Amino acid sequence: MEPLATAVRRAVLLTLFAAVVAAAWSWWREQTAPPTPAEPARWPPLPPRDHLGSEVPAGASPSPTSSTEPASAASATAVSATAAAWVAPGDDGSTPAGFPVKAKNSSGIYHVPGGRFHERTRPDRCYASADAAEADGYRRSKT
Repeated sequence: MEPLATAVRRAVLLTLFAAVVAAAWSWWREQTAPPTPAEPARWPPLPPRDHLGSEVPAGASPSPTSSTEPASAASATAVSATAAAWVAPGDDGSTPAGFPVKAKNSSGIYHVPGGRFHERTRPDRCYASADAAEADGYRRSKT
């Protein structure tokens, strides 16, 4: 009977020791924790941006260069490159006549005819020349 009583006594003492260590650990973590703020942090407002993501100067209003309505191929040929900087692609992603350069807003990249990804790119805008695309802030694709 003696060995059983000793084992029970040791188990009780070990449990009591573990409870004291857990209480001390909890108290220590509470003392070293950073204080919780009464309100969540408030960020300053972001400056206004235009449709390409560039910062707009104070007092100016962000507005797109052209309308966002899709242009038909017939109306695109009637519009000269100097009258409109860009035109929207056709519903199927095709480029209108006279506007072979394809540009993507999400990447900020334009693709020229004969380029590696020109054929498979579905454009957001179509430009008459690479210079017009660069003037709007796009960069040429690397391949």
